Amino acid sequence: MDSNYFHKGARVIGAIIGDIAGSTHEFTGTKTKDFPLVTSRSTYTDDTVLSVAVADWLLTGKDLTDLLHSYYHLYPERGYGGMFHQWARTRNRSPYNSYGNGSAMRASAVGFAFETIDEVLLWAERSASVTHNHPEGIKGAQATAAAIYYARRTSDRQEIRRLLESRFNYDLSRNLDQIRPSYAFNGTCQGTVPEAIVAFLESTSYEDAIRNAISLGGDADTLACITGGIAEAFYGIIPDELILCVKRILSHSLMEVIRSFYRKFGSEHAAAILD
Repeated sequence: MDSNYFHKGARVIGAIIGDIAGSTHEFTGTKTKDFPLVTSRSTYTDDTVLSVAVADWLLTGKDLTDLLHSYYHLYPERGYGGMFHQWARTRNRSPYNSYGNGSAMRASAVGFAFETIDEVLLWAERSASVTHNHPEGIKGAQATAAAIYYARRTSDRQEIRRLLESRFNYDLSRNLDQIRPSYAFNGTCQGTVPEAIVAFLESTSYEDAIRNAISLGGDADTLACITGGIAEAFYGIIPDELILCVKRILSHSLMEVIRSFYRKFGSEHAAAILD
């Protein structure tokens, strides 16, 4: 095995690297792919925290609402959306009918954890509906998880495109050069998930997919988080230096959940690389 790459069996960390890479481009309107992928200012945001919370939920079977509340209070001031912030701060137990892209950004673990598309769609809906019970909020989570599921199973990008367009009625026909000029920050699922999928579909590698997503000039960390999960599933390899960045930046507790997720849904070898 080539020691420079993290091979098949990888889970979740692709989305987290995307979040970290995108963190320094939030609200900057970056419209180029020419930038350092990770810098000394790069950090993790709510995308990572809540992605790990969902992974924890799938591992342990604990109540997802309780977990989301707990992770919010353990990792405050990570850029949570206003509605989620109010919901988690007050430990509210009722969903708030959101179609924000928060449901999609935290869904990557679902796409890796199940072996049928029906299970993926069911559990993606469950992961979203505790907060984002609007149809578009649920759809965004399901499309993200389904894209990962399909990317794990085929090397045919056009097949992935066709399956997602057919099931979710997203327009994935535009290319990045068509999207980029007029695209701006958009916090909705319907204004984020299709663009993140296209960023993957046009990519040539995991890193290229992340650069594509950030170069759209939108909600950079969330776009790259969603794209990163799909790209990891498809390419199966992530450069070691990016794995080391995650280990350096994340807390011990977050890393331990990720390692446990890899052991259950990935491989012992993959978990060992994270040690």
